[in-house]
Amino acid sequence: MSKTALVTGAAAGIGRACAMRLAREGIAVGVLDLNLEGCEQVAAEIRAEGGKAIALQASIADRGQVAAAVAKLREAFGPVTIVVNNAGISNFIPFEELTDEDWDKMFEINCKGTFIVTQIVLPDMKAAGWGRVVNISSSSAQTGSLEQVHYSASKGAIISMTRSLAQAVGPYGITVNNIPPGAVMGTIMSEANKHRFQMPMEQLLKAIPVRRTGVADDIANACAWLVSEASGYVSGQTIGVNGGRVVS
Repeated sequence: MSKTALVTGAAAGIGRACAMRLAREGIAVGVLDLNLEGCEQVAAEIRAEGGKAIALQASIADRGQVAAAVAKLREAFGPVTIVVNNAGISNFIPFEELTDEDWDKMFEINCKGTFIVTQIVLPDMKAAGWGRVVNISSSSAQTGSLEQVHYSASKGAIISMTRSLAQAVGPYGITVNNIPPGAVMGTIMSEANKHRFQMPMEQLLKAIPVRRTGVADDIANACAWLVSEASGYVSGQTIGVNGGRVVS
């Protein structure tokens, strides 16, 4: 059975890696992001490798934009039975300085956006009697993060959403799982943000049992397994990809 996936936040970083990895598995991919130029570059890379991809632009918090993008993806490749909810925002703001607007925007994108995207593609999965939802949260939701109370809370909501949605859609042959990445370079763990973390990089590396930070492909590899047939009995789970730093 041919499969079509929607990967959000796919113009760069973890989203790009997931889109590339799924395409290598023979899955047609909708590469979605606000950054259309970045999406077009990723889609072109996928096609250059012999895969199938289409670039899509939408704000995941805008239901109309998401519906239009998904319609384009369906027209190109058929029903969408895989979604990787990777798109999100993050920043560092001391708790006392957080505004209502800061809090609302974080939850609008990270939580409401994930809800909208999943709800829009769910009918395709139910009709097929098969589906895979992979949510990308954050290890910050498990450990907390200095100056990221709003971000950590929004990603904690994604973990709870995963558990509940898995129970709701399991009878339709749909699995829902969550990957909370650890310290992944090229994302929030950029050179510019290293100083914002609770410990120096040298100390962080000592706290990671495998003694290295992650790369986007580490997350993509786990994602590829979670959308495969091999993971059909895995649902509602949090699959930590963090080098052993968070153990549950």
